[in-house]
Amino acid sequence: MIADFVFQLPPDGSVAQGAPSLTHGSSAIVEIISNIGPVAVGVLILLLIASLYSWTVTLGKISTFGKAAKESRRFIRGFRKASRLQEIVTLAAECKMSPLAQVFEDVYETYKRQTGGSGPPRNLASLERSAQTAASEAITGLEQRLTWLATIASVSPFVGLFGTVMGIVDAFHGLGAEGSATLRAVAPGISEALITTAAGLFVAIPAVAAYNQFTARIKVFAAATDDFCRELLNSLDEIPVRATPPRSSSPEPTREAVREVDRGLYK
Repeated sequence: MIADFVFQLPPDGSVAQGAPSLTHGSSAIVEIISNIGPVAVGVLILLLIASLYSWTVTLGKISTFGKAAKESRRFIRGFRKASRLQEIVTLAAECKMSPLAQVFEDVYETYKRQTGGSGPPRNLASLERSAQTAASEAITGLEQRLTWLATIASVSPFVGLFGTVMGIVDAFHGLGAEGSATLRAVAPGISEALITTAAGLFVAIPAVAAYNQFTARIKVFAAATDDFCRELLNSLDEIPVRATPPRSSSPEPTREAVREVDRGLYK
């Protein structure tokens, strides 16, 4: 039956003539781009540069945020399980991408200046200011170059629209020069102009989507960093409680007191 149907097709190739219609749209776009004017070419080159930079920032931020999230999870687990301060110092040196580790390193430097690296802190307010400053710097580092994504997302459609307006102006100028108000005379110029609008949207849509996603992730990082600052400061404030053994009539501390000191994080 299939063979009979195939041999009954019209011999003039009327069915085959419809096949090139699938590639007609792409060939028309290529033909329009090859014939566009200098203003449109400049607009398309500018949009291409913006698109390349936008994707460079996007891919870089995906990698940076992924590493920061992974190292932050590792650091907070190690921080809560550590029994000695030096263990956390070593772990923070291995988690440079984590904003939590960056906060800890800055607070630890202030703590060492106050106490020499052991004992209760003398000025908890100073440690709190160090934590706030470090958290702000860590989040600012994650926000680098995001303003470019926002700029590209907001400006690209207007750049494309500028190319469209200039293309339509050229089309109507050519229409007035020819003196014939026909669709054939005006359609090529208008279609050429609309290419720049499409290019502007093509650049802007991924940029605005990436910017919104990154902004949401930065808010998560900021909230986690603030929570860690409070947790770290609470731990520092508890040093006298953890490091002071209970009073005893015997000259040596009891076994329970020694065990409590060993469990302390800041020995």
